[in-house]
Amino acid sequence: MALLAISLVGSPQSEPVVEVIELTGYVDDASLGYVRDSINDAAEAARELAIIQLDAEAVVGSAAAIDATVALISDPPVPLVVWVGPAPAVARGGLEALAAAAPLSVSSDDAPSIRQLVQDLNGVSLRPGDPPLTTITDEVPTGVAGVTTVPVTFTQPGLWHRFLHLGASPEAAFFFLVAGLTLVAFEYFALGPGLASGVAAVSLFLAAYGLGVMPIRPLALGGALASVLLLAVGHQRGGVLAFTVLATALLTWSGFNLSAAPELVPIGGVGVVFAVLLVLFFFLVAIPAVTRARMSTQTIGRQALIGQEGTAVLDFSPEGSVVVNGAQWPATAHREAAIRAGDPVVVTAVAGRELEVEPRPAKN
Repeated sequence: MALLAISLVGSPQSEPVVEVIELTGYVDDASLGYVRDSINDAAEAARELAIIQLDAEAVVGSAAAIDATVALISDPPVPLVVWVGPAPAVARGGLEALAAAAPLSVSSDDAPSIRQLVQDLNGVSLRPGDPPLTTITDEVPTGVAGVTTVPVTFTQPGLWHRFLHLGASPEAAFFFLVAGLTLVAFEYFALGPGLASGVAAVSLFLAAYGLGVMPIRPLALGGALASVLLLAVGHQRGGVLAFTVLATALLTWSGFNLSAAPELVPIGGVGVVFAVLLVLFFFLVAIPAVTRARMSTQTIGRQALIGQEGTAVLDFSPEGSVVVNGAQWPATAHREAAIRAGDPVVVTAVAGRELEVEPRPAKN
């Protein structure tokens, strides 16, 4: 204890530290909360200076969160500078007011790097009455290139916040939405949950977050849902071309019109096209291949199923599903047959991937 006391008494005072708070992408309530917490943490840690490194497309947070953040930035508990950089960093979509509220706002034209900015701020008082900043630790002798700045630390949002922000752009939210719905359909036609169902759950969760924090056009969102449903129905009916064409057009339109404020939150065309192509690949190639593999038998061909007896898995309307010889098949029947789940059936014909069935005659 004596040695510890001596070391504490003899220890030098902590050196000044500059903390950089990185803010990128679309700024929502969580991002604004992260900025406020970081500013307060920097004040508690007695940082010499806090710098908000800003490169963001738009602010999509609530008015209350924006006002609280602007108020804190305009009267910060720690010397604060907003730096829009490095080039070609931008601050638009409402972020101009956030940058203008700071005691000092600097662009990449004036300070191309954090190091240059820190050097330039040495001896500067950000507000009247504030002591000059100390951002250079040592005087460099004349004729020697370079200066020594104080230590600089970088603060980023936590992993959970960054994970959520994977869906915080219109094209990302659209991609995760249609990918998740497609994987749900894939699991349905593959007859059983698997790895794809877990990926679908994560995708839909990220899509829900992105759609919840951004201005979204409800009609376009409904169009995306309807297009995936159309593709699923088209596959169930054996690949109806009209359904595929209509669903593709509707899906593409929905993707490019998902943002309700395109001037504020524009949507990337490349991401939309990639998402549409991914959905078409699954419905036109992957799902039919898996369906054929899962709904085939190793012992008999399809034509040999004619006359075989089975059991209805679903109510027919007039499409349904039956189990024949241990394998499940999509099937169809006349509406008058009124086949219900659990009813015994007999196969009368094979049409593409579907079996045509009718109720099994009662046995004497």
